[in-house]
Amino acid sequence: MLDSDDDNSSVSSSSTMRSDRMSVSASEEVEFNKDSLLDEAVDALYEKRGSTREKALAVIIEAFNSNLQQGQQFVERKFATLLHQCLNSIKKGSSKEISLASHTIGLLALTVGPGDNAREILEESMIPLSQAFKSGSDPSKTASLLECMAVITFVGGNDPEDTEKSMQIIWQLVHPKLGSNVVAVKPSAAVITAVVSAWSFLLTTMDGWRLSPKLWQESITYLSSLLDKDDRSVRIAAGEALAVIFEMGSLEKFAAKTKGSSDGSVSEGNKSKEGFSYIQGLKGKILNQVRDLSVEAGGKGSAKKDLNNQRNLFKDVLEFLEDCYSPNTSMKIGGDLLQTSSWSQLIQLNFLRCFLAGGFTKHMQENEFLQDIFGFTPNKRNLLGSEHMSNGEKRMYKSPNSALNKARTQLLNKQRMLSAGKNFGHYAVNVGDEDS
Repeated sequence: MLDSDDDNSSVSSSSTMRSDRMSVSASEEVEFNKDSLLDEAVDALYEKRGSTREKALAVIIEAFNSNLQQGQQFVERKFATLLHQCLNSIKKGSSKEISLASHTIGLLALTVGPGDNAREILEESMIPLSQAFKSGSDPSKTASLLECMAVITFVGGNDPEDTEKSMQIIWQLVHPKLGSNVVAVKPSAAVITAVVSAWSFLLTTMDGWRLSPKLWQESITYLSSLLDKDDRSVRIAAGEALAVIFEMGSLEKFAAKTKGSSDGSVSEGNKSKEGFSYIQGLKGKILNQVRDLSVEAGGKGSAKKDLNNQRNLFKDVLEFLEDCYSPNTSMKIGGDLLQTSSWSQLIQLNFLRCFLAGGFTKHMQENEFLQDIFGFTPNKRNLLGSEHMSNGEKRMYKSPNSALNKARTQLLNKQRMLSAGKNFGHYAVNVGDEDS
């Protein structure tokens, strides 16, 4: 019986060892396939056909969103190649390709985090992005370019001058410097919303004292005018920007600076008083606008959700203006709580959440740069397995129709054919069961 037990034990042990080797081999092949997939996607960016480059960029975006660690390892090898091919796409691609390439560059900056690489992204991208704003007027393309500029400046901007420069470029899309032969083009509501959102996102990183009084007066006056626009998304973006300005105390700083700017002459003193009175009057006007928007009744055809979002936002802004109470928010990331306690944090969170979309949870759980920004420390046990992944993430990662899985399937089929021909004996990997 003892001999029999030993034999069984030996068989069991041998079977376990083979199973472990199969598991390790399968795991290594999956990782190899993912790396090969990204390598092939980057190679496809050299193709002449624009649709091929678009598909490749979609694969890269989905890969960076679904596996941050893999993305970080990949950019260690192919950082410069990926950046410059994306910049080429921005220079010569269609609106769709420009949008995808812009998003890829933004993801690249968030993936590498602050440092020399992020600085290179910012320096190399500013001119192509600025030029791309001038080519065509597709709102979705412009919005992607704006998001990209805001994100790469947020990550790679070492000095306030970098941020101020980007903010000026962004602002000129709604307030262009007109020459004698330049005709102003009225921006669409979508472009105005994207401009104000990107501008206020970068404003959260600035010291209000650095911006000139002229810029403050221009921006505050313009944002106040947007509160009267018909488009609700424009009103909400303007309200958030004004909330950041008030939180920074910038309006009061500007008013005080205007009041104290007289050089003693009667004419300068009168101008100073007029400027101070204008700012105080503007503040009163904004307060009344915010109060009205916080209780606005729904008009014909207005979406109830959008109306509620507007009311809730402006109720928070009104409470802040009247009682100095900043909104406290919390949301669950996996099994952990991420909290904000200021307008600046809330604006940053909403902007990055919108930019990362389906990859937001993964980045918050694994991206140390974003964790530092929001003071978020995920519990390690919540990072194990996929039980804490959102349903959206699971669908994105497992769906056979996703760009990542389609490309992975093609690559696996190609490798299986090669393996069968050469009799290398690789284990087949079922993509749908990859997370199990």
